[in-house]
Amino acid sequence: MARRNIPERQKGKLNKDTLKHLVELYRFMHPYRWNFVAGMLFLLFSSTVVLAFPFLTGKLVDAATGNPPAFLQNINSIALALMAVLTVQATFSFLRVYFFSRVSECSMADIRRSLYEKLITLPMSFYDSYRTGELISRITADVTLLQDTFSVTLAELIRQMVILLAGLGVLFWHTPQLTVFMLGVVPVLVVLGLLFGKHIRKMARQTQDELARANVVVEETLQSISMVKAYTNEAYEAHRYSESLNKVVHTALHAAWFRGAFVSFIILALFGGIVAVLWYGAGLVASGKITIGDLTSFVIYTMFIGGSIGGLGDIYGQLQRAVGASERIREILQKEGEMPRIANPLTPLRLHGEIVYQNVTFRYPTRADVTVLSNISFRVRAGEKIALVGYSGAGKSTIVQLLLRFYQPQSGQIYIDGVPIEQYDLTAYRHNLGIVPQEVILFGGTIRENIAYGKPNATEEEIVAAACQANAWNFIESFPDGLDTVVGERGVKLSGGQRQRIAIARAILKNPAILILDEATSSLDAESEQLVQEALDTLMKNRTTIIIAHRLATIKKVDRIYVIDKGQIIEQGTHEELLLAENGIYSNLIRLQMLEM
Repeated sequence: MARRNIPERQKGKLNKDTLKHLVELYRFMHPYRWNFVAGMLFLLFSSTVVLAFPFLTGKLVDAATGNPPAFLQNINSIALALMAVLTVQATFSFLRVYFFSRVSECSMADIRRSLYEKLITLPMSFYDSYRTGELISRITADVTLLQDTFSVTLAELIRQMVILLAGLGVLFWHTPQLTVFMLGVVPVLVVLGLLFGKHIRKMARQTQDELARANVVVEETLQSISMVKAYTNEAYEAHRYSESLNKVVHTALHAAWFRGAFVSFIILALFGGIVAVLWYGAGLVASGKITIGDLTSFVIYTMFIGGSIGGLGDIYGQLQRAVGASERIREILQKEGEMPRIANPLTPLRLHGEIVYQNVTFRYPTRADVTVLSNISFRVRAGEKIALVGYSGAGKSTIVQLLLRFYQPQSGQIYIDGVPIEQYDLTAYRHNLGIVPQEVILFGGTIRENIAYGKPNATEEEIVAAACQANAWNFIESFPDGLDTVVGERGVKLSGGQRQRIAIARAILKNPAILILDEATSSLDAESEQLVQEALDTLMKNRTTIIIAHRLATIKKVDRIYVIDKGQIIEQGTHEELLLAENGIYSNLIRLQMLEM
């Protein structure tokens, strides 16, 4: 099985405390413990049975030279015994692999399931501190690394230790003099080989790192190819990639020099050590202290033991990587999620939609020194439509994120229908809120699945009705597959207006008590904007609506407009009232937009 190169910083220190982290994940294996026990038994059986192979091979050589053992009188019987050993070994090995695979596959699926369930229940503040790629790596690469450890590395560690200890015991019992000589020569050479090999692996990782940096250049360039061509920087990018490749070549040639030296070391030192053992053993055969078959058995046992010693180095490195992976997984699993949620509340919650912000102050956890909202207070009556306007970064979206309970304010309180929002069950509470964002997020399935995301158990009639109210049914009906049309990743197969109307249909199907429109028409052409605005008018009927808008022409009819600047409400009133303040922010924004038209 190929092992991916893991940077040194991703390894964990192998000590008593870090091994505890690895052992803690054993709880995921506990439901499959009897499969694990069976795998361990067959592992011990296979590791023990294989040690009979060198012994019988030596007796086969003795029988061929006219010195057969007392219990196996001829070559044929010894050969049959060897085949029996191989058959039993093959059977035990198959069962070992099968039972360990059952344990690893099932337990790793449970870990992935627990990780995913934890990830989707963590608060938004968590996602402000982690990159998506890093989190995906934890649920894929890190869990795969643990799977290798529990299914392969652990079994190999036990197998190698059994072979090493049992093999040495057999050698000391059968050929003690030659064993003492071997222990003075072979282990020293193996340890030197391990140290040499560790340095070569480090060089190989450096080569991979340099190649990864070169690939980043290619990825960035191809992703932004239109910008590269617009600025005529093809030659610059080609030179940048060439420089990266030169570093790859330099590092790879340096590593090749060490690999060549390592091969020379193996040929001269390791094989030289084997020659030394054979020379000493040949002297013992010549003096009659051991037979040729004993020497043959000894050589094969030595090869087994040498392989075990060599394999332990790689196993140690794998355990280091597994400890690092277990620490990263444990870090996620121990994170505190959002407030406890009731999956299926006995009494469905239906809010009226009265909203009150009372002296709310907020700072993002990742920017604790920047006050985003400062002592904000306002009230929205049930069924009212209000708009939040202001320059970028004023705090408009943050007001909405607090309402959605993505974050908790540092001070102040938000009330819905006179009750602090923290007192509502989170799942039931969010069922009453719907959002149509500026950048519509569609999943890569069908139109039907994306609309039904607002109500997963919706009937066909409900989905079609929602699409009709969102002015989406005409274009959906024109597609050959209708509702079963695949929208592509993030909805790339649909136009901006089509994606927006799918999002509105989703919100209509959810039928929220409180509706949030975040720049819902800002990026559309005139025709699409008209269709979307008609759909929004239908959606906003008889429900509390908060609109975040830059295009102020779309909010003239709202009940109240709040102008936000530097985290505070600077102005408030209707469209007509705010226009009367000639030096106000709102009237200035209106003038600027009129100049842009």
